[in-house]
Order: sequence, then structure tokens, then C-alpha cells
Amino acid sequence: MDKKLVLAALIGTLSISPVSAKEFQDHNHMMNHGDGHLMDMDGGMVMGQNVDTLPGGCDKIAATKEITIHAGHKYAEKFPGTMYAFDQQEFQFEPCTKLTVHFINDDEIRHQWMMHGLPKYLYPKGMFHLEVSGPGKVSGTLILPPGDKTYLVHCDIAQHMEKGMKAQLKVGKGAEDLPSIPGVTTSVFPDDYSGKPYVAEQIPTETTTAPAVDSTTASATTSSTPTDTETDTGLSGTTIIGLAIGFLIAPSLAKKYKGMSPGEIIASMIDSATSFISSAIKLVRGIFKKSTDKTAAIANK
Repeated sequence: MDKKLVLAALIGTLSISPVSAKEFQDHNHMMNHGDGHLMDMDGGMVMGQNVDTLPGGCDKIAATKEITIHAGHKYAEKFPGTMYAFDQQEFQFEPCTKLTVHFINDDEIRHQWMMHGLPKYLYPKGMFHLEVSGPGKVSGTLILPPGDKTYLVHCDIAQHMEKGMKAQLKVGKGAEDLPSIPGVTTSVFPDDYSGKPYVAEQIPTETTTAPAVDSTTASATTSSTPTDTETDTGLSGTTIIGLAIGFLIAPSLAKKYKGMSPGEIIASMIDSATSFISSAIKLVRGIFKKSTDKTAAIANK
């Protein structure tokens, strides 16, 4: 063999430096940017940290807890059809618990542990957020609100949640379980390996004809039917029920909003209303999906 070729090959081999994996970093010297936002130049970030401000309705810290959560591709191996996952998919704590989360990323890419639905008057955008780029660890603390609620925890990097990096955190007794939590609840849109072409669900429609109503009869019926407002006391049944409910829940509301400013109370009420509407929509969707699935099953027989 030509000596020049051998020499050139040897020089080329020596000039190629080995590629090493990124070293593990413990992000414990981050800069505080205020409002619970900490970060460094190496890819560590904490948003929404709260170590001492009690949420409205919490008279004191009920408990002090610490958890360590790992994130990575290897934790998805036990969930077929997923690519990324946390090593734990469900958490539960007492209301008003001071919780420190140690988040460890075991992959060479960026992962997050992001908790949604927190009261916005205390946590900007209702969010507590931990993030690590590449192998490393970051820690953050928050104080959980009072009440029984289930919070979404996930990685917000594109497609990471959809591919399995999702969990739920229950405060108190929790509320309803969230859908598509790996190993906890069934998927809303499970992967289909049947090979059959996708066919969009057809929404069944029913056409009904309302019976004709004689205008004279309707007018007479309307004028002769007493209304709630036409009572001797001047109070409708609905009003009386509303006042009764108000007296019953007034003590619990006073405790919940104790120490909060009017703005904080309004923000908290809006959060509660939003959560109620969201739960109602999920319930209606679930009922509708069961109905359409049943209709489709009957049609396929």
C-alpha cells in the first residue's frame, strides 16, 4: 500500500475527536429574576416559585414535602405507543402543603415539569414550571392551594405530552381523573395498529317535527299559569332557594377568601368558574362520545 495513503489515513483518524455525552449538571446557582423566576445560562429554569406566601384559604402550612421526579425516554418503555414519560404519573398531597420538587432530566434533550391551573393571583399565568436542557437537575418550591382538585402536570415541549410525558397531581381528595395519563387513565385517542383506513365519526342526526300548538290554547294557558314572582310574599321559589344556599356556604367562602384582596377574590372566583365550566364540558363530551360509540357499534352490527 502507498505510504502516503497510510499516512493520510492515520492523520485523518487522529484529527477526529471523540464525541462525548453531555455532562450532568446540578442547576443550583441560578439567577433570581424576581416573581419566582430563576434561570441560568446552562438551560436550567424555575418559574412561579413560591416559598412563603400562603394562598387564600390557607391559614398555615399543612405539611412540608419533597419529591424527586425523573424524566426521559427510558421511562416510556412500559407504555406502548409513547416516546417520553416521567418516572411517576400521579401525586397526591394535603391542601396547603409546601412542596419542593427536584426535577431530573435523564435525556440529552430539553424536558419540563409544568403544573397548570394554579390561582393566577399568586402564580403568574396559573403555572409552576421546572425546566432542564440535557442531563441535569433543578429544584423549585410552591405552596399548594386549599380544596380538592386535580392538576395537570406535563412537558410543554412540542409533542412531548402527546407522546407520554404527562401526569396528574391531586390536592386533598382530588377531583376527576384527567384523561390519557399513562398507566392511570385510558387514552382519549388511543393508537390504532389495525391498518384500517381512518374514517371520521359520523354524528347522528335526528329530525323531529314539533306538534302544532293552537295559539288560542297557548295564550290561555300562559295567562292562567301563575309564575314564581306572583306570590304573596313577593319572593320567588328560586330566590328563596338561592338565599338558603348562600347562607349555607357563606362560612366556607369567608374562610376560603380570608386575607385576600377584592382583586384576588375576583380572580379566584373566575378560576373556580372556569374550572367548573371545563368540567361540565368534559362531562358533556364524555356522554356524547359514549352515545356516538354506542350508535356506531349498533350500526356496525
